[in-house]
Amino acid sequence: MARSPIAERLTAQALSGPPLSRPEDVAERLLAIQGQDPRGARLAIRARTSGLTAADVDRALTKDRSLLITWLNRGTLHLIRSEDYSLLQALTTPPLLTSSARRLRQEGVSAEAAERGVETIERSLADEGPLTRPQLRERLDSAGVPTEGQALVHLLFLTTLRGIAVRGPIAGREHAYVLVRDWLGPQQPVDREAGLAELARRYLVGHGPAGDRDLARWAGLPLRDARAGLAAIGRELDEREDGLVDLAKRAPAEPLPPPRLLGAFDPLLLGWTSREEVVGPHKVLVTNNGIFRPFALVGGRAVATWRLAGGKLTIEPLGRVTKKAMTALEVDAAEVERFIASG
Repeated sequence: MARSPIAERLTAQALSGPPLSRPEDVAERLLAIQGQDPRGARLAIRARTSGLTAADVDRALTKDRSLLITWLNRGTLHLIRSEDYSLLQALTTPPLLTSSARRLRQEGVSAEAAERGVETIERSLADEGPLTRPQLRERLDSAGVPTEGQALVHLLFLTTLRGIAVRGPIAGREHAYVLVRDWLGPQQPVDREAGLAELARRYLVGHGPAGDRDLARWAGLPLRDARAGLAAIGRELDEREDGLVDLAKRAPAEPLPPPRLLGAFDPLLLGWTSREEVVGPHKVLVTNNGIFRPFALVGGRAVATWRLAGGKLTIEPLGRVTKKAMTALEVDAAEVERFIASG
């Protein structure tokens, strides 16, 4: 009988075994952390490290410039290492340009207005440095570019798809946009064949064992590209009886992690085509409108959801949870409160 991949995946995800040291270490391991929920992205780092605070993540984004957030895989915001930007930008954004143009038309932004909008954003960032979304809306309104509804978001989306801007520093409670060339410096071109190989290798570091469809789904790439990347590193892979592959020199899986609280959109639910082994019957963890709720992990399985209101965290079991596990989760809840409050 083929063995379950859950222990190996939890180890690859840095949820089992020794904690990582820095926010950058987590981003390096996972390659891209879903980032449209700012708290969720920070909590993904918390769950895989020890002793850090939300302020440490903000410092990496702002002072160190070692992390950034931008639209990449599947057209979703992701938190990544700055040094991984060129690889992910080159490979995962081209498939998104067609849908970007369509959405802009749906929002009443013509092709000419979209070009004027991108030019306005680029010029404003070049002249004034980091600017928040409300500030960029003012510049676009002054230039006569439509920003109503979702038009502003999709203008910013197009600007990032073209490799012009990213979300860099935290300005107060806002995430400011910056020019890639100013914030990160010149970017080197990426050879597509070599890039797909590196993407496959780096994906497996944080998600193995996995299959070609898992990689394609996670990166938002055609299946042929995922297969090409995996084929290019075929000599580095171990082909398993269950049809999945992993890096051949992978260390053995660590024991399952202790009870732990994970944030919204945690990478553990987003890295593969199926999340059945973690979620089981608890489909409520992923709502019909695509929201991934914060949850508690016990024995590698989701056993509860949680919410934070007024600075107090409340755990809501989805079924029977042992007293020992609940006690451990309550201890972790205090750590989550500390982590968030320090941000």
